[in-house]
Amino acid sequence: MVLYFPVAILFVAGIANVQCGRIVGGDETTIEKYPYLVQVEFHLGWGHWEQNCGANILTRTCLLSAAHCFNGGIYRPSDRRVRASTTHRHTGGSVHYVEFERNHPGYHVAAVWDADITVVKLTTPLIYSPSVQRGTIVTQGFQLPDNTPVMHAGWGHTSWGGVFSPVLRHVEMFTINHDLCRERYALLRSTITRNMICAGLLDVGGRDACQGDSGGPLYAGNIIVGVVSWGHRCANETFPGISTSVASYTDWVVANAR
Repeated sequence: MVLYFPVAILFVAGIANVQCGRIVGGDETTIEKYPYLVQVEFHLGWGHWEQNCGANILTRTCLLSAAHCFNGGIYRPSDRRVRASTTHRHTGGSVHYVEFERNHPGYHVAAVWDADITVVKLTTPLIYSPSVQRGTIVTQGFQLPDNTPVMHAGWGHTSWGGVFSPVLRHVEMFTINHDLCRERYALLRSTITRNMICAGLLDVGGRDACQGDSGGPLYAGNIIVGVVSWGHRCANETFPGISTSVASYTDWVVANAR
């Protein structure tokens, strides 16, 4: 398995009819199209930082991302920072450091990657602009219908085992029936819970998030419905990519993004 290594949050009643409109199989885009997205950079030592995850803007000081991007035996908040307001990977924009993270208490409990979601607090506030905007998250408990068009965006690998994209990319795919996805991953002895969203082109492949896209968004329209989490390789035709379902945790996100 691969990790796609008022709080003034707005809500919607439902998004069943919303139509959409890195990443494997996608196209280049600009941060102005996805101003709710930031890069998460890891400190690798000796002053060297490298983008390895993404995150979604909730407020000027709070972000939504994947718990596995802010976790581990040697993890410290001081070893993470975010870069906002730039189309280009690891350059430009504004840099903000992490004060602390709140990983969901259910992370790794019901299944290995269940509850892979976190709220991150920054030490300095973001400044809103056309390329930095607060995102909108889905309502608690909303169920995405099968075959809903959804979109990933990020700077991750453009192929399995490949290289990072120097610019922001995006790709459209479709949600996949949960039971079918669960049956597929059972072949690998991996657990798909109801807190996960499967998306891709089933039995076709070629479109997906990939390494370096973890923590970034799964959008339905402009609504953040998922957080990129894990999958079997990238853009696999048999095993679709997995995102954490934000609708399972919306109330928790709101309570912690303060």
